[in-house]
Amino acid sequence: METAKSVGEATALLRRGRPFDLVLTDLRLPDSDGIDLLTRVKGETPDTQVIVMTAHGSLEITIEAIKRGAYYYVEKPFTPDQILLLAERALQFGAIKRENQTLRDALTDDGEAFGIIGRDARMRQIRETIRTVAPSDASVLIEGESGTGKELVATALHVHSHRAARPFIRINCAAIPHELIESELFGYKKGAFTGADRDKRGLIDAAAGGTLLLDEIAEMPPHLQTKLLRVLQERKLRRLGDEHETEVDFRLISSTNRDTAQMIKEGALRKDLYFRISTVKIRVLPLRERLDDVALLAERFLQRYSEKYGKRIRAVSHAAFSLLARYDWPGNVRELESVIEHAVLFTREDQLMPESLPEQLHAAQAGQFHCVIPPHVTMEEIEREAIAQTLERTGGNVKKTAEILDYHRPTLYRKLKKFGFKSYAPPDAPVEDEDDAQPGLGTSSH
Repeated sequence: METAKSVGEATALLRRGRPFDLVLTDLRLPDSDGIDLLTRVKGETPDTQVIVMTAHGSLEITIEAIKRGAYYYVEKPFTPDQILLLAERALQFGAIKRENQTLRDALTDDGEAFGIIGRDARMRQIRETIRTVAPSDASVLIEGESGTGKELVATALHVHSHRAARPFIRINCAAIPHELIESELFGYKKGAFTGADRDKRGLIDAAAGGTLLLDEIAEMPPHLQTKLLRVLQERKLRRLGDEHETEVDFRLISSTNRDTAQMIKEGALRKDLYFRISTVKIRVLPLRERLDDVALLAERFLQRYSEKYGKRIRAVSHAAFSLLARYDWPGNVRELESVIEHAVLFTREDQLMPESLPEQLHAAQAGQFHCVIPPHVTMEEIEREAIAQTLERTGGNVKKTAEILDYHRPTLYRKLKKFGFKSYAPPDAPVEDEDDAQPGLGTSSH
């Protein structure tokens, strides 16, 4: 518990550390009053509960205190038991509010769970699959291009499993020379080969009780795929040069950035091993297939790197976002993160501007923008669909929609009313206006 003799002292305490759960303040203070302190508390830490105490009560002050967010306004004199009971109820009220907020966040799904960001319906399905599969021991195969976040999915599966307290061993099969993969995975006995001067425990054995992630599993040589299949079937392991087998207990997660059907066809991946490692398959989408998530991801990365580099960049400008939205993202989420970090380093304004973005985005923008339009669709239908989709992407924010579509706000209001989006337009907005005329179709005065 902390005490202060003035609003100034109290403000210093509020800014010093973690937020207070409860503040009790007198109405009359040497340098101001309790209403002023109440306003400051609620402005900086809205979840803090405030009880205002006074010997000079009035209905007007009571109403003002409640309007400013006070939990209660209590008049003196009061007993210690009364104020303790009131404080207990205020703390309970705050706890219930926090629980309700947590529940609302969980139900509305703001696009992030397990550190996996995205509002796309298919990304929500991935998060739901993780929730369902993580508690089991089912083998999971994660497919997706480089930079999509396959290891993030694997980590979530381990962390939310009953094996979370045990080891999580990762091995990239493409990064280890083929002649070393066997000894790294299975281990060896002293004297098994030249240079084996001691016993070595393999990574499968090191994952005992935990999870083994085999990244780029298709890069594993075929003879080792056969040996791994036997381990998965019998749950027994024989080290190189060892006559005895040891029992192993681990959960296998595999990943690949290649087409598994093509790999099986080419003989790079054994079909029987594929069936064993893919009890559950998760395909992580490339960023170009969920461009609606670019803005959400960019905002998260902007916040992260603004804090890291001590910058005060509040948003991605409309012009910069246009570049981000039209880029193909061959490097996926990893490339987007790198682009935003680069831009934060070079931005000197309070918005992330196009000139701060790396050259590859400007070069891609220099090419022609293509948009495939179905046959027999009118310009009016195209315009209506563009407005509808932009409203959806901005969460119904008319101001942002107007900025993205490059409309003057009054023009957008007229089009909203014209196309049936009347709930977004002011009641007095006219349905049609000369601004809605198609370009090049002016009238003649002959």
